[in-house]
Amino acid sequence: MPSTIDPHSFGFLLADMARLNRAEFDRRIASSGLGITPAEARTLFHVAHASGERQNVIAERMGVEAMTVSGLIDRLEARGLVAREPDPTDRRAKLVRTTGAADAVLSATRDLANGVRDEVMQGIEPAEWQQMLATMKHAHAKLLSLRLASCERESSAA
Repeated sequence: MPSTIDPHSFGFLLADMARLNRAEFDRRIASSGLGITPAEARTLFHVAHASGERQNVIAERMGVEAMTVSGLIDRLEARGLVAREPDPTDRRAKLVRTTGAADAVLSATRDLANGVRDEVMQGIEPAEWQQMLATMKHAHAKLLSLRLASCERESSAA
């Protein structure tokens, strides 16, 4: 007898909400006239969030390959939105930071992302929204601790 999968389970809902949110954000970025692709916008957000991190760390946070991020950072750097700097602890590695020129693009893309959020919030009481965010932050922290424990087990086994 085939088992059934609940499409409203935690994992399915989380993944589908992320997919739908990303698709709507991508659609708005693509039609915004900002001259930045959705992938570049996501990369710029991650660089701004983790300013001064290595490219490989940014790639891991984005869930993409380092070469993919490298190409996106190349394009952002060519537009003057990010800058690479040598890592003082490893001359082969590069740290990535946003530049002052990125501020306007980040502000515009943040406005687009906030517009998606505001539309999603329609019909949800602010207190309910805040409770949902608190619950999601708790689940996020738990998932991070599981990942950390898994990485520690892997490194001690090696």
